[in-house]
Amino acid sequence: MHTLNKQDILTYLIGANDNELFERANKVKRQVFGDEIYLRAIIEFSNVCNKKCHYCGLRAPNGAITRYRMRDTTILNAAAMATYRGAGTIVLQSGDDFSYSTQALGKIIRDIKDRHDVAVTLSLGDRGLDEYAYWRDCGADRCLLKLETTDPRQYKRLRDGEDFSARLHRVEFLQNLGYEVGSGIIVGLPDSDIISALRDILFITDLDLAMIAAGPFVPHPQTPLANAMPGNISLSHRVTALLRILNPSANIPATSALSALDSECRELALLRGCNVLMPSMTPEEHRADYNIYPGKNQSDTNVSDSLTLAKANIRSLGLVPSTSKGFSPRSHNVYESTSRSATGHSSRRKTECGQVIAD
Repeated sequence: MHTLNKQDILTYLIGANDNELFERANKVKRQVFGDEIYLRAIIEFSNVCNKKCHYCGLRAPNGAITRYRMRDTTILNAAAMATYRGAGTIVLQSGDDFSYSTQALGKIIRDIKDRHDVAVTLSLGDRGLDEYAYWRDCGADRCLLKLETTDPRQYKRLRDGEDFSARLHRVEFLQNLGYEVGSGIIVGLPDSDIISALRDILFITDLDLAMIAAGPFVPHPQTPLANAMPGNISLSHRVTALLRILNPSANIPATSALSALDSECRELALLRGCNVLMPSMTPEEHRADYNIYPGKNQSDTNVSDSLTLAKANIRSLGLVPSTSKGFSPRSHNVYESTSRSATGHSSRRKTECGQVIAD
């Protein structure tokens, strides 16, 4: 049995052996997913948000942004175009915008599922648990709810006083509803370090997630963190590679934040453990306004060509763009039954490959 302890992870995080780490992560990814890269088409249907997160350009106090909400027909047309272009998953994403009723979003989900053979993923923020249960009954398959940091104090500070335990409870509730649940972190947030990255990796791994996202911090000029240093791309690649090794069957996207800092680094991540690309299919008149960080959705590519370009980029790496719905093969019955501490993190667990993370 191979082991990966905290010191091993720290050694990789400082860049002591990047070639070995990335080769190992790529090997694990190929053992589970082969050369396939799953495509998720994101429809960012509203940039209205009632939150005041210090790192996000959609924060409610930002008066410099042009706000928009898409009509049902516009959302459904974007979904139709995405499926026509070969997407196996439609991601419905917005800020925390409660102007869309539970029933209205449920109808959109049902319409997409009735018209197209696709999976539907929700990324809607802190909506009610009863709402998520209703949307699950309407046919939603997956749910994304990022933690951004696993440090409760940092979470409270960066999310304007919000409670980390409430967010974590929501993630676990969604898992119990039968969703494939994704979460993740921002790498290189202000006041974080290598030890922070280690803790995030262990905590996120312990959640048994079907999808894990980790991208570098990109400062936005209309936020309190405007003058902070951006996250390190190499560290972000190391974090996703380690998450791949520890979570072999989880879907791990190459995030758009990588492209925001360096146009070539998103595709490079597909050779270092990531197996998902999530191109935006938001209509051109709104795409640039979904500005959670500079560089998000700033491509000159027409929306109708977004998936075509993503497929071309995947093929250029010798990989295969997949039209599959891309469900995670992760099986929860291989995990040890462990008691969680007050923070929700157990001190020892077994991964899918039989590796053990030991303190």
